[in-house]
Amino acid sequence: MCRIAGVTTGIKNLDFAKNRGKMAVSLSDGREVIVPLSMFPDIKKMSLKDRDGWMILDDQFFTFEKLTKVFSLSDILKL
Repeated sequence: MCRIAGVTTGIKNLDFAKNRGKMAVSLSDGREVIVPLSMFPDIKKMSLKDRDGWMILDDQFFTFEKLTKVFSLSDILKL
């Protein structure tokens, strides 16, 4: 993978338990972005247990053990 041009922050953590129906994304610059799972239908369809199987790739991408799709920080921030 490669880094997204012009983006200097990265993904530190994903949290699905904090806000029902939403994903909280902690960023390396200290911000937290909360997005509705309706923006990510593939993730929304997953069970809570499967959502815990997330992995961060190159600081700016993430995926799940049970999902082949890779999401980016741009998807979160809609850059």
